[in-house]
Amino acid sequence: MASTTQDREAVERLMRRATYASVATAAVLIVVKAVAWGVTDSIAMMSSLVDSLLDSVSSMFNLFAVRFALEPADAEHRFGHGKLEPLSGLVQSAFIVGSGVLLLFEAGNRLLLPQPVTQAPLGIGISVFAMVVTIALVRYQKYVVARSGSVAIEADSLHYTGDIFINLGVIASLAAVAWLGWGWIDPIVGAGVGLFLMANAVRIGRGSLDMLMDRELADEDRQRIEKIAMANPNVISVHELKTRASGRDAFIQLHIEMDGQMTLLDSHAVADAVEAQIQAAYPEAEIIIHQDPEGIEEPHPEY
Repeated sequence: MASTTQDREAVERLMRRATYASVATAAVLIVVKAVAWGVTDSIAMMSSLVDSLLDSVSSMFNLFAVRFALEPADAEHRFGHGKLEPLSGLVQSAFIVGSGVLLLFEAGNRLLLPQPVTQAPLGIGISVFAMVVTIALVRYQKYVVARSGSVAIEADSLHYTGDIFINLGVIASLAAVAWLGWGWIDPIVGAGVGLFLMANAVRIGRGSLDMLMDRELADEDRQRIEKIAMANPNVISVHELKTRASGRDAFIQLHIEMDGQMTLLDSHAVADAVEAQIQAAYPEAEIIIHQDPEGIEEPHPEY
């Protein structure tokens, strides 16, 4: 148990550090991109700046959401505070949609009323710097997500993964304007960034809403849980399996059917053994097992 507790604490520290790194990265990128936009007047660079501004808001929200989501269960929140993670993801998706709409409007205006782009080489250099910093952050976030399964940090990582492609688009746009004279490509790239952000928002929002609505775990997980339970020779069948996720934590409930002639003590021991096996596979899960005697029909709601 001590090692499990230590592992959980280590993962929680990683999650907190990931939120701090995200906020710090957003602050640095805002400064350098604001300078770049000021000297280039590029709509593509503006789109990248707006994205970083929204990233900073989302990252700050994420920092507080993860901090409170990691608080242990208390008398008023018996199931913990994990729902703050998908709530954070939902808020982030709303911010992303707003930024995407803004960029589409600005890109449309620039197509109708073109503006010259200046100091393109400087903008390219800043974009390369921003891309390197962002790649480093995303690599760290993916490591943390692999260790923690955090929905909020995964959503944040998705933002910054998008930023890598945004910076590539900005570099291509500025290069085309500077050396090919294709002024029209700048607002096109800006509009493409807006659409890309909105597509990401849909993905983040759908996953967050699924968790808030207590969607079942993936079919592979449900099948795995049933297989683990049925591996015990005393378990005749499994039914009423119900699962859900809340942040890093999962909740698993199931009924196991056993020989009706078993003593209460023996059936309890079987249930404990099954619980231990499922717990080993899902260490962050809270597991409830109900024991049924074979052949006794119980009314259960059908879904």
